[in-house]
Amino acid sequence: MSEFRHGLIVGKFYPPHRGHLELIADAAARCERVAVVVAGNHDEVIGLAGRVRWVAWECARWAGVTVIGAVDEHPIDYEDAAVWDLHEGVFRAAVGEIAPGIRVDAVFSGEDYADELARRLDAAHVRHRRDSDGPSGTRLRGDLHGCWRDLIPSARIDLARRVVVVGAESTGTTTLAHDLAQILRAGSVGEYGRAWSAAKLAEARQLAHRDREPEPWMDALTWESEEFTTIAARQTAAIDEACCESPIVVADTDALATSVWHERYVGGRHPAAVELARARPPDLYILTSPDGVLFDQDGLRDGEELRQAMHERFVCELESCGDPWVVVAGSREERIRLATLACDPLLRGDLFVRVAR
Repeated sequence: MSEFRHGLIVGKFYPPHRGHLELIADAAARCERVAVVVAGNHDEVIGLAGRVRWVAWECARWAGVTVIGAVDEHPIDYEDAAVWDLHEGVFRAAVGEIAPGIRVDAVFSGEDYADELARRLDAAHVRHRRDSDGPSGTRLRGDLHGCWRDLIPSARIDLARRVVVVGAESTGTTTLAHDLAQILRAGSVGEYGRAWSAAKLAEARQLAHRDREPEPWMDALTWESEEFTTIAARQTAAIDEACCESPIVVADTDALATSVWHERYVGGRHPAAVELARARPPDLYILTSPDGVLFDQDGLRDGEELRQAMHERFVCELESCGDPWVVVAGSREERIRLATLACDPLLRGDLFVRVAR
């Protein structure tokens, strides 16, 4: 038997952090069901919908926990009974939506104000002990970059700044992505499609050797749309994983570029890859120009004659997608200079203020 029938947690979750999850886990272990009310107003940098989505996703592991958003524009004055009446009305209405007719018998919180909320609801106040050095919304808002690992994972995935380097073959994309990640001290994501291509070629050559046929080159391989679906999904997953570790991530290609390569090898855009790219568009695309880079045939590339046409195709795609993008050309040093200059607006100022989208 659970200690309580219906627990309640109320907060702004602005932003949601691991301390919030510890509180919810405690309530979930001690209650038959738990209502988590995420309260917000229109003046907040990070919208209510995003916070509800993040908290709800993290709470999906607990069957008895339900998360709901509530707009609460009322002032904060813990000494004013009339103001308390207004907040209480918001909380009661939210709980009534997800658990109509069921009385709250426990309020879980680490805040003093919950004493009054519990009294008003005729419920027990289960106080969650807070570590003075533990995560807090105030500390996160003051230094989101420095407290990155205190954020819940789903929030980190959405709030991280993403820079994606794209370009035709042998135009310095991998080199620039590596250089830029080091300079920015950012998370780095390689190109999954290249690993897939290398494995595909190795498999084809193994089969050719078995059948006593000449070893094939890349241009002899046959591609299927399903392969690009897998490549786009795994590239996206790798970028999301890197965002959990670092507030700034530099990726060597993404799902949008996968769609462009699908056109090259199969024909036509790849809707699933484009949809993945649009779900969390990067803050900046950097397109590497063929100008200033000698073509290097490493055994996994098309011919040099296709570079300019593919570059122009990337230009068209970036112009139509609507996301910020720049093109870099010239020497390695010049490309780094242009790329870091383009990234500078993403790095300056208060990171918490800049996460609004």
